[in-house]
Amino acid sequence: MVYSNHRLSARTTNSYKNHRFPSEIIAHAVWLYYRFSLSFREVQELLAERGVIVSHEAIRLWCFKFGQAFAKKLRHRRGHPGDTWHLDELFIRIRGERYYLWRAVDQDGDTLDILVQKRRNTGAAKRFFRKLLKGLQYVPNRLVTDKLRSYAAAKRTTLPSVHHCTRQYANNRAEVSHQPTRQRERHMRRFKSLSHVQRFLSVHSPINNLFRVGRHLMRAAHYRLFREQAFVALRNVTTGP
Repeated sequence: MVYSNHRLSARTTNSYKNHRFPSEIIAHAVWLYYRFSLSFREVQELLAERGVIVSHEAIRLWCFKFGQAFAKKLRHRRGHPGDTWHLDELFIRIRGERYYLWRAVDQDGDTLDILVQKRRNTGAAKRFFRKLLKGLQYVPNRLVTDKLRSYAAAKRTTLPSVHHCTRQYANNRAEVSHQPTRQRERHMRRFKSLSHVQRFLSVHSPINNLFRVGRHLMRAAHYRLFREQAFVALRNVTTGP
């Protein structure tokens, strides 16, 4: 028997009340979708292998309802980000039109924020700076970008006292941070709308930050410890009231 949970709403709440499945199953399905390059039907198949029979449409609604709530809690629980911001923009196509995904990461490679915009000019750079400052509520010591003039123009009015570095190769960290987005874009056969990409990446980034622990930089025992800590943090934010 296939269950489709039509009672799910679009509210970003963490309440599991009136759902057919326990919170552990719902949270696991949401984590699978945002953590790995899986479609809703592939998540459905993985759950079916464990004896959980649920429709892919129900999984889509779970991700839509709970994803933002989980990401919001993860952002509130994260430690103080680094004081060096690396900024870069990536073009994406949505229904044949070109848009720009603006992304900021700190010196550790953790995504600080993203914003999808139609333009790649000074006004767009200023809007992204304001979004960063509002969400993080502190000013960095150093700003690293490519040589796009829009960054320098926006910085003069928004972050005038911050050191700005445009040295060649200095911004490789931000450019590399786009790779998971490109992978998901290919797997999803491009994003469907402006709201779709903004909503998806605003959840994908915090979850990806949590489990991006640099396996190649540490011993296996340390990696397992950090991974377990990540699972504990995830359980804390996905536990229902």
